[in-house]
Amino acid sequence: MYLDDVSYSKVSLTEGFCRNDQKRDAINRIRKAKKNSSNEMPPPFPNGWYGILESSKLQPGDAKFIACLGEKLVVYRTHEHKVFILDAYCPHLGANLGIGGRVVGDNIECPFHQWSFRGEDGGCNNIPYSTSIPRGTNVKKWISQEVNDFIFIWYHAESSEPWELPVPMEAQKKNVYHGRNEFYINCHIHEIPENGADMAHFAAIHNESFLAGSLAPRISVLSRFGCHKWNASWFPTTGKDKHIAEIALTHSLKIIGKVNCFQMKVSGKQIGPSYVYLTMNSSIFGQIQILQTITPIEPLLQKVVHRFYGPRWLGPLLKVFIYGESIMFERDINMWNHKVFRRNPILAKEDTSIKQFRVWYSQFYTSNSKQFSDVANVDW
Repeated sequence: MYLDDVSYSKVSLTEGFCRNDQKRDAINRIRKAKKNSSNEMPPPFPNGWYGILESSKLQPGDAKFIACLGEKLVVYRTHEHKVFILDAYCPHLGANLGIGGRVVGDNIECPFHQWSFRGEDGGCNNIPYSTSIPRGTNVKKWISQEVNDFIFIWYHAESSEPWELPVPMEAQKKNVYHGRNEFYINCHIHEIPENGADMAHFAAIHNESFLAGSLAPRISVLSRFGCHKWNASWFPTTGKDKHIAEIALTHSLKIIGKVNCFQMKVSGKQIGPSYVYLTMNSSIFGQIQILQTITPIEPLLQKVVHRFYGPRWLGPLLKVFIYGESIMFERDINMWNHKVFRRNPILAKEDTSIKQFRVWYSQFYTSNSKQFSDVANVDW
């Protein structure tokens, strides 16, 4: 469903406009999956940077409530464009600072009694009706960074120092934003980036043209004459950049199985557990960048956003690309929504990259990482 001229949205679970019975069914599915499969799964929230809000969705003076990673947060932007993230609930009587909170200077003011909290450290610096400030009135301040049109939060069980997030590549500065898509997926966060290391799945579910089954039947008939071919490799980085893995992929579109009418080379960086930066080069589109963020809304509910950048002249042509990418991603979603996580899968000898991925991804779990049992009583 196209929502406007730049956005494609496929909500596979629930959004605010869905019926109560849909919400109830979704919650029951998640709880059932948790009960049956949590012993198989790794901790629900890996350590790393998470893009929790797109920059365009937070204007100067705005404050927003965000629930993710098992936390309740207020994200606000000052009139000088600085962004701060604090725990959402006021230590006084529990009002939500992200709903009706007022931005004053670098501070967020509680909507209930106007207690004021500093963005730089979460300390209370004013109670308008009192001459003193009680002890223990601080709210937690979270490390954050705004880069590549996202607001990121640093989440780590041991409060470790964050690694550096990459700034936009030089080529992206020449490009403009063309659109986005957004998906909600029922799975563990681990399963989405693992897809990049699963070489066999490309031929299994991505060879068929994106037109197949997605448009009118008469157009779908034409799609049988076209197919996608993929050649991919995945490998981890070592040393100081060990939190980065890379994927190299060549994609071609063949007509009637023989004539190569389009070819594209893709290079990607998986930066930590949830952030992917893709660069695509082709003779038709030139260079395109895709930024992917995964945000765990709940332990088994992931929000995935893709933002697309390319030359200004592409215009409507890139909208076709966004549509095609969305259709391809939906094929993966159909797998993730209905599968279970296997802690010790039976793998073929050709599945070496999946083994490598799991070893690499394990670095994002530490001894204090929350387990599913730690969030058993949370309302998700």
